[in-house]
Amino acid sequence: MNKIKAIEAALVVCLLASVTLYARAGAQNQATPNQGQDPAAVNVAPSGPSYTTEAPPAPSQLAAAPGQPPAESTPEQPAETATQPPPPLPNYVQPPPPADGYIWTPGYWAWSPAGYYWVPGAWVEPPFVGALWTPGYWAFYGGIYSFYPGYWGRHIGFYGGINYGFGYVGFGYEGGYWNSGHFFYNSVYNHLNTRVVHNVYSYNAGNRARGVPRTSFNGGSHGIQVRPRPSEVAASREPTAPRMSTQVQHAQSYSAARGQLAAQNHGRPATPAINRPLSADRNVRPATRGGGQQKR
Repeated sequence: MNKIKAIEAALVVCLLASVTLYARAGAQNQATPNQGQDPAAVNVAPSGPSYTTEAPPAPSQLAAAPGQPPAESTPEQPAETATQPPPPLPNYVQPPPPADGYIWTPGYWAWSPAGYYWVPGAWVEPPFVGALWTPGYWAFYGGIYSFYPGYWGRHIGFYGGINYGFGYVGFGYEGGYWNSGHFFYNSVYNHLNTRVVHNVYSYNAGNRARGVPRTSFNGGSHGIQVRPRPSEVAASREPTAPRMSTQVQHAQSYSAARGQLAAQNHGRPATPAINRPLSADRNVRPATRGGGQQKR
């Protein structure tokens, strides 16, 4: 009898060990992708050229004609206009995310009666599971510079081809991806504290900026000369959600800060990014174009 119990106990131990190893292997497979496959490719809408297997269209194929706006490229209408181009994007250090599940929203130049001012980059609690942030961008069309605000959606849309860094390389988003309701962070593009953030992987898609000019607008003779790709147009036609009230308030709170004004900081804002995350506005939900709330 004792021998039988001993055998049963040994079998239980072996079973538990097998389950543990299987669970660990499954978790590692989720967090560590195959080297030949970019998991962040799922951030791009399934339309047009393949994000991972085909070369992107040449700039000459995507260049906008003078004065011609990118039709059907964004669900948001211009929120601000200016007669002068925004300054180049500053180089700055990204703070680590406060916990799993936060999305990085890069800093950008906004416009006020005092001129351009820098809205600090921030980690944001997304309004819904699976939400991805398409940054806003400045574009020169019709003799003026117009700012198209960012928005939330299931895929990354057109953001002017601007390289904001931290995974926003001008097309798509390579800083992370959603998997089974959890967001996984790419350590190649993000500054991470792995004692706080646990869903981490490493994949270098070869698009990380290294000393490239930080052009901050699309169009004109000195801006980024790219047009929306089919997958970006497809993303703009999906249900999307506008900026959350917390994001709008965040931008407005820096409009009068002297150290953020380009006229004062000469392109080097006093606060390029903040450590404090922005909370989610759960009232913001994706809706079809023309049928959703327009929260500004």
